[in-house]
Amino acid sequence: MTPPSPALASKLNPLGASALQVLRTAACERIVQATAAKLVLVRAPAGFGKTTAMLQARAGLEEQGVATAWLTLDRADNDVSRFLLGLNAAATRLALEPMAHGTPVDVVESLTRHSGPFALFLDDFELIQEPAVLGLVREIIDHLPRRGQLVIGSRGLPDLGMGRLRARGQLVEVDTEHLRFSLEETTHFFQLRSAHALPAESLAQLHSKTEGWVAALWLASMALDRRGTDSDFIERFSGSNRAIADYLAEDVLAHQGPEVREFLMRTSILRQLNTSVCQALNPRLDSARILEQLDSANLFLTPVTPTDDTGPRWRYHSLFADFLRNQLAREHPEDLPRLHLAASAWHESQGQTVPAVEHAIEGGDFPHALSLLEPHADEFLFKGQLRLLGRWFSVIPDEALSSHPRLQAIRVWATCFTQGPWQAMAQLECIHPDAGSDPAVSANVNALRPLLLAMMDRYEDAYRVGHESLATLPSASPFADSVLTNAMANVVSVMGHHHEAHRLLDAARATQGSSLFVRMYTESMEGLLDLQEGRLRQATARFRMAVTGGTSTYNHTNGHAWAGIFYASVVYELDQLDQSEHLLNVYLPLARDVGLPDHMILSHVLRSRIAFQRGDIDAAFHVLTELEYLGHHRQLPRVVASAKLERSRMLLLQGHAQASRDELARANDQILWQRVARQRLPAHELHDLRLARLRWDICFGDAQQAMGALQEEIVDAQSRTRHGRVFKLRVLQALAQQRTGDILGATETLLAVLRQTCHDGFIRLILDEGPAVAVLLHRCHAHLQSRAQAPAHAHEPTDPIFDEYLQRLLKIVGPVSMGDADPAGAATQPLAEPLTRKEIRVLQLLAEGYSNGAMAEKLFVSDSTVRTHLRNINLKLGTHSRTQAVAIARKLAVIR
Repeated sequence: MTPPSPALASKLNPLGASALQVLRTAACERIVQATAAKLVLVRAPAGFGKTTAMLQARAGLEEQGVATAWLTLDRADNDVSRFLLGLNAAATRLALEPMAHGTPVDVVESLTRHSGPFALFLDDFELIQEPAVLGLVREIIDHLPRRGQLVIGSRGLPDLGMGRLRARGQLVEVDTEHLRFSLEETTHFFQLRSAHALPAESLAQLHSKTEGWVAALWLASMALDRRGTDSDFIERFSGSNRAIADYLAEDVLAHQGPEVREFLMRTSILRQLNTSVCQALNPRLDSARILEQLDSANLFLTPVTPTDDTGPRWRYHSLFADFLRNQLAREHPEDLPRLHLAASAWHESQGQTVPAVEHAIEGGDFPHALSLLEPHADEFLFKGQLRLLGRWFSVIPDEALSSHPRLQAIRVWATCFTQGPWQAMAQLECIHPDAGSDPAVSANVNALRPLLLAMMDRYEDAYRVGHESLATLPSASPFADSVLTNAMANVVSVMGHHHEAHRLLDAARATQGSSLFVRMYTESMEGLLDLQEGRLRQATARFRMAVTGGTSTYNHTNGHAWAGIFYASVVYELDQLDQSEHLLNVYLPLARDVGLPDHMILSHVLRSRIAFQRGDIDAAFHVLTELEYLGHHRQLPRVVASAKLERSRMLLLQGHAQASRDELARANDQILWQRVARQRLPAHELHDLRLARLRWDICFGDAQQAMGALQEEIVDAQSRTRHGRVFKLRVLQALAQQRTGDILGATETLLAVLRQTCHDGFIRLILDEGPAVAVLLHRCHAHLQSRAQAPAHAHEPTDPIFDEYLQRLLKIVGPVSMGDADPAGAATQPLAEPLTRKEIRVLQLLAEGYSNGAMAEKLFVSDSTVRTHLRNINLKLGTHSRTQAVAIARKLAVIR
């Protein structure tokens, strides 16, 4: 196994407990004894000793035979690929099964499969704000095995679904009250820390004034070392907030000699200190001697586990470092740029490009930062470190970039996948025309333009521009060529040219060389073509390969980000709702972040349907509201219309005819849907305005007239090899026949569809049409049984694949009454015993699709109370199923 880099190794190897540290017995016991919790949250402001308590608890867990791993986070971990790299490295220390690829799914599944007890520590979690990373951590928590645990240290409350975990008893919190020093701990601290004994009364007074805040006590001890215990320092000291730290730090700093004071301020800009870098920033001082002096006095430095042969390393306490930097900016603002540039030069000499660039930017020397970045920018791009690039480019002025056309092009890539295609297109247009003389710049521009147009949902423009770009291949950039070829395979597929799409994918394979993640993109595109042509099993295999077989880099051209949503959709189609939801938890934030319209539509519609299937109607509608908002925010009318279209479908399934029709009317953007009809967009193979109108007519309108329109749609879909769409249209055709009373015709139509779909295992394509299709499935089963019993068909061979498939469908829909489809024959006399107000409310929620649990939550009653209401409703209405009860209640005008 390749050892981690020094930077990563320091994140995995925090320094162990020091002999001068007070044992945090109460906090440690709370962590160690939280065996039933999936998450232990150690939360407090800076300076309360969170890290120390977690390290001591880690040692305690290891003594009990619990495997542990540690990862200290930083702001760069908001990049999914960077976070996964660290998480994967930490997870391997738990003796997990090897993770060949380190994808989000790999990491979650590897942790899930771990059989022994383990605890994974994540420190400085407050730095994580990226929704995709937070979503991944939520997914890890949800899928931890029984003896697995996550211990998180944070200054704030992370967005990890705390309320849900707390309600389930899966969360243990360690907060400031647990971390404050007790008077006994304060006494012990001063015994360890100070050479001078404090009287008990003075100790109690200081403890009271600091309220046990460890950082304040630490700084106070240094002040007392200077002043002596006989001073009036404790009497004059007051306050217990951040002002304490500033006051004490200023007091401590004032009592240092000029040499040490200068050293402390000048080195405060560093994240880690060692003798060499400190000497670079303090050429007139003896940095080795000062560091040794500070370390032996245990004054300011916290040791960091060394990861290379550069000698010992330290860091400042975060509060003290903040104070020192502010003091430096106040006293010597002119020194700040020079110090950052000196630090940049030192990191450059060590071959550490990232900190070298960052210090150059902080020092305001943007030309030098760009000169450092330029030789490595292509490598950062290839590895998918787009957030890092985006962060740098966001602070570098445009005028500084004007003489670096290659970096301007790379900035467009970073902006595209961190801020969206509109900002990226504006930057692309600003690249000077003369830059076209550089072959590498031309290659990037040629690849970016059609890609951005496609992301902006301008596929027809992308098709025209992309063909012009393809004529320039091969170019000076294999990376750009691969992305362009794959992107154009997607574009021409949308335009309906499948043969050309296959040809481009073959060309992409020939040009991608050793680029594994581009190869995964190609596999994803092949899977999409399979799916559109009705080959569900083949598409599933390709998407699975793309999701699990590439690198962990986060990039639109990476198979993971591209294929994740499509893989979730095929898993949903196979009715594996839990696994689909698991994939969406990982990939929906990426889809939302990248901003591809089809990915956003598919991911949100899938999540909404899963919630609807589980009876969580409120959540289902909430997801669609979020999708509509995203569409408005990203200026994507197709996304907005798709949210309204799916809302109409859900209202239809709830029986709200007028509300469903009104939502259809709001989604009716004629120009938009005419364009969609010309194209083959992944999100609209089974989800467009024409299908939605036909579904409404079958359910509430003129089903006979709908049958003519359905036949036209079937012929059109067949001519364009849209076999998945043909299956959906045939199902709707069967439902239309059932609605018009042609039961035999409906049965034969649906059976013909099932004999085709059984070989690939389509499930949701059929069942998402609701209760009416469930009734028709049972009619198909009854028809087959009756046919098998007839003498003329007694010896006909059976199809075990089809039989098993039909039985699976019937098991999923459950038992139904034939009266569910035709309530006219049921009793409709006035009720002998009227329904209570609560029973009517239960019927309303039942009609809207709420599950028992969701109804209980909405009505503030128990599940057993809901079941009692349902039994009483069936008795009063003379019904035997939920669907039949709703149908009779509507006929009696009890509900609408």
